[in-house]
Amino acid sequence: MRSAAIFSRNWKSILTTIPDKAEAAEGSTPSPRVAVLLAGLLVCCTVLGLAGTDLVLPAVPTLPEALGGSVSQAQLVLATFAAGTGVGLLLFGELGARFEHRHMLSVALLAYGLLSASAALADSLFLLIALRFLQGVAAACAAVVTPGIVRALFDEQGALRALGVLGSLESLAPAIAPVIGVWLLHAYGWSASFWVTALLAVLLAVLVVAVGRLIPQVRGNPSRLGYLLLLGNPTFQRYALSQGFSLGSLLVFVFAMPTVYVVAFGGEIRDFIVMQIMGISTYILAANLSSVLVKRWGAERVIFWGSVLALFGSVATLAYALAGGREPWVIWCLFLPFNMGFGFRGPPSFYLGLQASQGDDARASALIILYVMLVTAGATALLAPVVAQGLAPAALVASILGAVSIALLWMFPPLNP
Repeated sequence: MRSAAIFSRNWKSILTTIPDKAEAAEGSTPSPRVAVLLAGLLVCCTVLGLAGTDLVLPAVPTLPEALGGSVSQAQLVLATFAAGTGVGLLLFGELGARFEHRHMLSVALLAYGLLSASAALADSLFLLIALRFLQGVAAACAAVVTPGIVRALFDEQGALRALGVLGSLESLAPAIAPVIGVWLLHAYGWSASFWVTALLAVLLAVLVVAVGRLIPQVRGNPSRLGYLLLLGNPTFQRYALSQGFSLGSLLVFVFAMPTVYVVAFGGEIRDFIVMQIMGISTYILAANLSSVLVKRWGAERVIFWGSVLALFGSVATLAYALAGGREPWVIWCLFLPFNMGFGFRGPPSFYLGLQASQGDDARASALIILYVMLVTAGATALLAPVVAQGLAPAALVASILGAVSIALLWMFPPLNP
């Protein structure tokens, strides 16, 4: 109840901080009601990209039986999607500085839908892995264009709150999508989630075309040195790299847990679903409290101590695994500080990263999320050969990544107030 109240209060605060006559890069800002509806549509597009992983998660342990291959190869269905998303982020980050976002988004959604339908028809695990890479490329577009449009729709205070609220909505995908994925798997088989994704992607493409003229046209710097300038910006790297390793730590752990529960522990997928529901609920509460903590303690302190709290969760899980622990309810409890820590640090870190980019929002968003996906893809691929051995390998990798995220905060300078 408290989480829902904070969530609702933040939406009301966002509505009061929308500048009625502010100008975007092209055209005036829509009315508050239209702005929220546009943000909601963009979130749906981004969530669908996230669901491209989470809907499939419950089916991963069954893919070798359905399509051939091994358990470790089945994990590559997740890793290649993340890697493809990384490539797509760079692609759409560059295109976003040159072309209208609504056209990019509608075309990418249509491609995402067609690739999802092709994946549903795959007759081998190798072909599915290849299609998942291309699917990940198309799924990246919404994640690139959304943060810049949010900054155009709201003022600074409203944008920080909006990123927390929108992050909360996007985070529901890992909690809800696996539940839907389990039902689709048992009712219609492993391919059902891909058919659902295809249908929703085409529907959202139509909606984006229908309301596209209302979306502010936010563009970055078309210079060819755009990415090089960001790569050479140590303050931007502070927030972008740290965000990548922090969220990557959480995602690698989540990606591994269906196989840990089902294969290593001989349990049921519902153990993973309960863990996700508890974790995401905790994240939503923390993300919506983040702006309050930033106002009182400052963004840098919230980012640092949120990172420490997340690391504590993964290290505690590792200690429990090394002690031989296998009880699902203990893992659920240890998963809570992991999610809470990132919920506190996620919104301010992303926002300061955009600020440090000096207006190049599309490329900055692309690089931040690219770091997340590359860390996730690389660590998931490295973990794949030992993922079925139990909880300890997943917790160890998550702890290492979390420690690196904190070290990066010490290595690079903060944004000058």
